[in-house]
Amino acid sequence: METIEIIFGIAVVLMSLFLIAVVLLQSGKDTKMSGAITGSADTFFGQSKGNTWDRILSKATVAVSVVFAVVIIVMYALVG
Repeated sequence: METIEIIFGIAVVLMSLFLIAVVLLQSGKDTKMSGAITGSADTFFGQSKGNTWDRILSKATVAVSVVFAVVIIVMYALVG
């Protein structure tokens, strides 16, 4: 039983570090509006590339958050 707790503990630490990194890598919601205000123009491909990267990071954040919550619940059930 102790080995499983160690494995889940390591998984929780890694997922939390990954979540911190992914959230910090995401661009803020107000950056899309700041380009319109300052007058900077992006090409079509530049906008698509940024949106794709943000979309990937957003989906990764949601997926890892769900897995993180499930692992915490399983750990609580095992220890409790």
